[in-house]
Amino acid sequence: MPDLVKVAKFGGTSMADFNAMRRCAAIVLSDPDKKIVVVSATAGTTNLLTAIAESRSDSEKLDLADQIHKKHLEICSQLTGNEELLNKVTLLLDQLKDRALGGPMTPQYRDEVLSYGERLSSTIFAEVLREQAGEKVSWLDAREIIATDQNHGRAEPDIEQIEVNARKKLLPNLKNRCFVTQGFIGRSKSGVTTTLGRGGSDYSAALFAEAVNADVLEIWTDVTAVYTTDPRIVTEAKPITEISFNEAAELSVFGAKVLHPATMVPAIRKNIRVYVGSSLEPDQPGTWILKQTKSRPVIRAISLRRNQTLLTVHSLDMLHRHGFLARLFKVLSDHKISVDLVTTSEVSVSLTLDTDVTTPGTGYLPDEAIRELKTFCEVEVQRNLSLIALIGNNLHTTSGLSGPVFSSLEGINIRLICHGASSHNLCFLVDEDRAESVVRTLHEKFI
Repeated sequence: MPDLVKVAKFGGTSMADFNAMRRCAAIVLSDPDKKIVVVSATAGTTNLLTAIAESRSDSEKLDLADQIHKKHLEICSQLTGNEELLNKVTLLLDQLKDRALGGPMTPQYRDEVLSYGERLSSTIFAEVLREQAGEKVSWLDAREIIATDQNHGRAEPDIEQIEVNARKKLLPNLKNRCFVTQGFIGRSKSGVTTTLGRGGSDYSAALFAEAVNADVLEIWTDVTAVYTTDPRIVTEAKPITEISFNEAAELSVFGAKVLHPATMVPAIRKNIRVYVGSSLEPDQPGTWILKQTKSRPVIRAISLRRNQTLLTVHSLDMLHRHGFLARLFKVLSDHKISVDLVTTSEVSVSLTLDTDVTTPGTGYLPDEAIRELKTFCEVEVQRNLSLIALIGNNLHTTSGLSGPVFSSLEGINIRLICHGASSHNLCFLVDEDRAESVVRTLHEKFI
């Protein structure tokens, strides 16, 4: 194994077309320590594959498959001496077309169809690299390494088995070789293809980095750094040079889309430094995510997460009795509903859910769950809310913080406040249509 190992992940926009792939190849080849390269599907391909998996019309499926076919063959056509590559890509595209027409609409079928995006992009990108670096580049099927359970759509990785697989199939070959592999996909014990959930390529890269004890995990995307808030909302937002693991984890959970929320977990477990940079502007400084940073400001960044649902349940059975919360959370667990924030009073509980109907298990509140809750409590559901989080350090012990924060928002209806559970965030709910103005106000005052 080499002295220094880096895992580099490139997102969909970085794989968008031949020129984008060439830029990414230059980034990889500029650093011989980049030993594992994880790629997403080409931009827009996962959306097309999702439409195939959800369509009930064979003609529509074929039309969507043709769009994917043309996009990938166009990239292949720009590579010299590409007959072998063309054969590999055409075989995958033919398999996709057959699979698209052949399956019942099950979660397993959906995962199988979605897997073709990363399998296609990685096959092509490996050849783009190989064209410049020769036989030192190998294509790797991520499913040989990323072992998961069978929870299709949001599979949980088997960390121990992933490390075993990496020791057998990766570590002995890293010294003189660069592996190109796929994000997002894995394989269950029964040999069935699984996916880690939308945006899971970052997580895949982190799992690879953890399995090989990498020194650095690089996330190459279409933004130059992690910013103090979304620059599309606040034009004065500033790039952050360094941010701690804990701050980055909070930031990703509370809406920052630069990092997938699960990415930080493997990095924290193995203390792997994480770098976020732009594949479009690789010379820009980017952001380092570290265990310890030189500065520890009270407020580092402000994040916004839209499409929040506030569920409030009310029951006199809560008063001085045990078991109510257990019953409440059992219903939510049975329906695989993910809860974010929770506040309680003597007879009420309010909690937030992330309303994402496209990904099962991310907080979507089905009618059946509401009916079950109504058998033992009153239920109120409010939608069209946004969650705003102030991310920083020692927020729970910094005196005089809450006053200035909320006095600056006079006239804004704040539905829920969560403060003190974490030293790294203070968060609250506001109406969706007021959210951006709140972010601008807070950024101007505190950052």
